[in-house]
Amino acid sequence: MSNDFDCEIDRSGTYSTKYDGRAIAFGHPDVMPLWVADMDFAAPAAVTEALAKRAAHPVYGYTQLPDSLYAALIDWLKSRHDWQIEREWIVFCPGVVPSLSTTLLALSEPGESVIVQPPVYYPFFSVVKKTGRRLLNNALQLEQGRYGVNFADLAQQAVSARMLLFCSPHNPVGRVWSKPELERLLDIAGQHQLIIISDEIHADLIYPDYKHHILARLADAPEAVITAVAPSKTFNIPGLNLSALIVPDPQYRRAIRNQLERMHVSAANPFSVVAFEAAYHAGGEWLDALMAYLDTSREMVRHYLAEYLPQIQLIPSQGTYLLWLDCRGLGMNDDQLKHFFIFEAGIGLNAGITYGEAGSGFMRMNIGTPRRHIKQALDNIRSALERRRVS
Repeated sequence: MSNDFDCEIDRSGTYSTKYDGRAIAFGHPDVMPLWVADMDFAAPAAVTEALAKRAAHPVYGYTQLPDSLYAALIDWLKSRHDWQIEREWIVFCPGVVPSLSTTLLALSEPGESVIVQPPVYYPFFSVVKKTGRRLLNNALQLEQGRYGVNFADLAQQAVSARMLLFCSPHNPVGRVWSKPELERLLDIAGQHQLIIISDEIHADLIYPDYKHHILARLADAPEAVITAVAPSKTFNIPGLNLSALIVPDPQYRRAIRNQLERMHVSAANPFSVVAFEAAYHAGGEWLDALMAYLDTSREMVRHYLAEYLPQIQLIPSQGTYLLWLDCRGLGMNDDQLKHFFIFEAGIGLNAGITYGEAGSGFMRMNIGTPRRHIKQALDNIRSALERRRVS
């Protein structure tokens, strides 16, 4: 079952944000949910078995982080990304977004500037603003259907900035950054003593013909890069809330740990620990099968849009299970787009405007679901547009 990605799994009634939260998110309880970034696929069998075994023990007490947990992450990064890290660099955290907020609080002061690169994962904006830091936007450039970094603008912004929140691979635009791009980014950061927090939570979700380069591994001074990783997106276990920061610099590491202690935050959980370890130890074959399935789904969307819905342009996705759709050809503003997809096509997508002004006119589609659901969603869009033409 865990490797059968066409398998239908009823998620209703499980307190799922994606399904049970539809009425609040969209004002409609029955939209087809292709939004929030979790998948409708069963986690790897090894994860389910590890959780069942732990659940069978009837005491769920305070939990330590075992040596085997550290080893699982170290081994995965070495085997999958050729990145050899030290155990002492690892700081476990209760989720990537809390780890970003913690790092900002630990390594910057109120009023200092933090750069983000919209259209980008919307918590990037809130973690900067809600920690009292100043937000600087280094908007990505869209040229001939491909997003890139505006390096001239980044260099200007870096003069007055303390930190850069970097998304690699990029959510929502799907870019897997090339080695030359990353090296240029590191060069600018080095010139201006910019600390980079590199969110690499989608690093394992890479399509054929592309390669993810871990930013810190390319850096001459890796101490200036703090890398956020997790098995949550890779193995579809985001609800278990365990992630890790890789922090080579001992002073930064100490400051982050002190901040976690100040907030009395613990990453240890009897279920998240065993799931994290099992996923990294035994999830590789499942992940390979997943990426083959997602690749076919991605291609299906590309062909369908080209043939039947040329008004919607797919930004070529190089990684993640999230597709970035350029809907400006539909001639609707952002409110009209949301209404059209929800109430005319019956689909719940993430509105591009939530990823910053640079996302206006776009929508984000989650293809981490059985392929027939994606086909049905595309058919719904096509039918809704045809109804508009004849009405």
